[in-house]
This record gives sequence, structure tokens and C-alpha cells, in this order.
Amino acid sequence: MLLKRTKAALEPPAKFISGKVISFEVKAVERFVPDRLLLFYLNTLDKHVPPKAIDGIIDGLDKLPPKVRSSLITAADEYIPDTVASSRKVSAVISAVYKYVPDRIIPPESAEEWSNVKTKFHIPTLLSREEKRGAPDR
Repeated sequence: MLLKRTKAALEPPAKFISGKVISFEVKAVERFVPDRLLLFYLNTLDKHVPPKAIDGIIDGLDKLPPKVRSSLITAADEYIPDTVASSRKVSAVISAVYKYVPDRIIPPESAEEWSNVKTKFHIPTLLSREEKRGAPDR
């Protein structure tokens, strides 16, 4: 009972602080990060990061307990303000990174929150990488 009251008392300040800090960071990115630099890093991620590295990160996420994954998704859904989603640059970066997260590692109890996050940041669904794992590297 005491834990629920403490959590309820901390939630509004946490949302307020996270909203202010994240909004400030978004404004800084929008203002100071050139489009060319952003495009360079997004292309680097897609073209030069080996698929084995991406698969290793996905396997590492899969080893996290479902409760941890669920709480991360809930935090992304509830605590990230809409100003982040309306930022073209930040939304592009989030979308570029999270498109590699397969739906199979999302806990069933977080499916709705994950859907909200995907919609909020325009995250595409990446075609299954499982088929490509058996193919030889080029």
C-alpha cells in the first residue's frame, strides 16, 4: 500500500521532469544537428553495422526479463512527451533504431503500449531477419 502511494506521489514530478529534460534535448537536436550529419549516421547504421551485431543486440534484449522489457516500453509510451514525436529529426532516429526490434521479444502484456510507441514515432515493422540468418554472408 505504501509503495503504491509513493509511486503515485513520484509519478507527476517524474513526468514533469522527464518532459522538460527531453523537450530541451529535442530542441537542441532540432536546432544544432544538421540534416546531413543525421543522414550520415542513419545510413551508417543501415549499411555498415554488420547484421551479426544487430542480431547480438536483439538476443541481448531477448535475455532481459519480460517485466524489464515491459517497463521500458511503458516508460517510452508514458514518459516521452509528444514534442519528441513531433520532432522530425528525433523521430527519424528513434524509428531507424527501433525498426530492428522484432515483435517476438515484446512481452504480450505490453503489446498495446508497443503499438502506441510504434505509432507515435512512426516505427516501421522490419521484415523478419530470421530468413536471412541461414544465408551466407556476402
